[in-house]
Amino acid sequence: MDTESAAAGGPETGAGGPGAEGAAAEGRPAVEAPPAPPAVAREVFGERYDAAVRYTELLATAGVTRGLIGPREVPRLWDRHVLNCAVLAELLPAGTTLCDVGSGAGLPGIPVALARPDVSVTLLEPLLRRTTFLEEVVRELGLENVTVLRGRAEEMVGKLAVDVVTARAVAPLERLAGWGLPLLRPHGQMLALKGDSAEQELADSRAGLAKLGAVEWSVISVGEGTLETSTRVVQVKAGESPGGVRAATRRAKAAAKVRGAAPRGGRRRSR
Repeated sequence: MDTESAAAGGPETGAGGPGAEGAAAEGRPAVEAPPAPPAVAREVFGERYDAAVRYTELLATAGVTRGLIGPREVPRLWDRHVLNCAVLAELLPAGTTLCDVGSGAGLPGIPVALARPDVSVTLLEPLLRRTTFLEEVVRELGLENVTVLRGRAEEMVGKLAVDVVTARAVAPLERLAGWGLPLLRPHGQMLALKGDSAEQELADSRAGLAKLGAVEWSVISVGEGTLETSTRVVQVKAGESPGGVRAATRRAKAAAKVRGAAPRGGRRRSR
């Protein structure tokens, strides 16, 4: 687990960092302004359009200087990253609770939270420098439906239970399912952004998914009719015991531990 100090971002922490000349002088990536928002962004984000624009600016500045986003990604932040993630909102029922595993710079969790204020989003990330960035973004954008949590998914079994788990560019599908499915409530779903590798990863993972308590899986596209290139997602639906037998055992142990730590009722000893 990363133990960098919260000050690792240096002077770029607040406004997104110095310009290209200062960054080059200090040996850091040059800061480049993101492209203009496409017209469809207003449709996707609605009343939170301005916040989505600001988030994209933060990715292009502080996100780059802190090493969370590669400089070459700046020109395509909107289409390849922010909007590509936001359209996951199409798959979420009203009032859903969601955990974005290995959230990194907040993708896909923050775009989803911006597009769907009714969804409660937890950004789960083990690295301190990333959770520091995420906390700053959430605070600046005023995202009351987002919580930042530092930790690893396997540490949260029995402590966190949600309707939906999301992930993007975190790990191969079967390993990701081993981390994500145990965090689901019964009959919840995992949504993994996988791009062109989706079908092959799913084919390679079917047996493992079944052992992890999954009962249904498929590759679907979202954002069709909205984006020029739709987003490909592996959707994995869990049954009664998300994560399988091991996860159920860990949840039971965690629950027993909580019960054992709870204060007992207020019987007073008689004298």
